[in-house]
Amino acid sequence: MTETTRPLEGRIALVTGASRGFGAAVAVRLAGAGAHVVCAARTVGGLEETDDAIKAVGGSATLVPMDLSKFEQIDLLGGSLAQRFGKLDILVGSAAMLGHLGPVAYSDAKVWAQVLDLNLTANYRLIRSADALLRAAAAPRAVFVTDRIARTGIAYWNAYAVAKAGLDTLAGLYAAETAKTELRVALFHPGPMTSRLREQGFPGEPQGSQPAPDAAADRLLAHLLSGDGLTAGKVADWD
Repeated sequence: MTETTRPLEGRIALVTGASRGFGAAVAVRLAGAGAHVVCAARTVGGLEETDDAIKAVGGSATLVPMDLSKFEQIDLLGGSLAQRFGKLDILVGSAAMLGHLGPVAYSDAKVWAQVLDLNLTANYRLIRSADALLRAAAAPRAVFVTDRIARTGIAYWNAYAVAKAGLDTLAGLYAAETAKTELRVALFHPGPMTSRLREQGFPGEPQGSQPAPDAAADRLLAHLLSGDGLTAGKVADWD
């Protein structure tokens, strides 16, 4: 492969939610572009499938089975990456869960907490754990996967919408606080696609009516390579 076809050669990327769906597709795209991808997710079998797909495109990966809702595991991850790689060039926070749809006033408190933990607080802990590693890279990028539904106030989307709105704010804070560094922050909205989360949110939707996650992963990779809209102190808003 030439530098043109493997533009991320020598880069280290961390992708959460990399065992299936969009996260797995992003991991494969990054690896195909030359990055060594640290794939983090709870499901070992899914991670192994992602690793097989990465090897099929000539890439390499480190598999990290972990439960992102167990925050101490995220705290330890930063130290492990520091010892092995000494930097982190790309962070993609993709792990997410929908929880229950329904009126906020009747939401289940336990499920509400779980959704906020994974969709929002886990990303805060990732920032806290990986910040020094990102700052150690030459041109670091932090991308958080959001959802436009968080900005529309559609009824019944419950803790998921709240968490994604919080994630948007978190990304903005992080961008502002790293304005004098080389780090650039982006939010990425993949749009409708085939996924477990989509099936839960739209249970009556015909199978195959939405595109596979690959197309959205291609768009994210294109944004990363072009640096589209990346500005010091501000969040790039990618579709």
